[in-house]
Amino acid sequence: MIILTLRTDKPEAEIGLFDKHQELAYINWEAHRELSSTIHLKIRETLQAHGLTVEKLGGIVAFKGPGSFTGLRIGLSVANALSYSLTIPIVSSSGEDWIKTGIERLLKREDEKIALPDYGREPHITKQIH
Repeated sequence: MIILTLRTDKPEAEIGLFDKHQELAYINWEAHRELSSTIHLKIRETLQAHGLTVEKLGGIVAFKGPGSFTGLRIGLSVANALSYSLTIPIVSSSGEDWIKTGIERLLKREDEKIALPDYGREPHITKQIH
């Protein structure tokens, strides 16, 4: 099973590619405010470097937080959209061993259907002025 891992809770984003527990690739880049415009490119580049396409993915592990509201929102939106469009399972995880835990859950055939963020606190959203 080819598994994509995504972590977008901080300015440096991370993408991993695994064949079950075997790491095929792991990249990080300074995404910061460019995350929404770079994440798709980085996923494609990582897959292509290994002769793969998104259609070969068997599951997704997404870091759920805590962390940046916008970063988590973008990363989980991408992960959920891929999971839904490819009809593949998705799980979210946190903590130091988030990848290992997430992969184990996928291999046990778990599927959250929609991965939800854990911001660690209430998100600070600017209120509209009427």
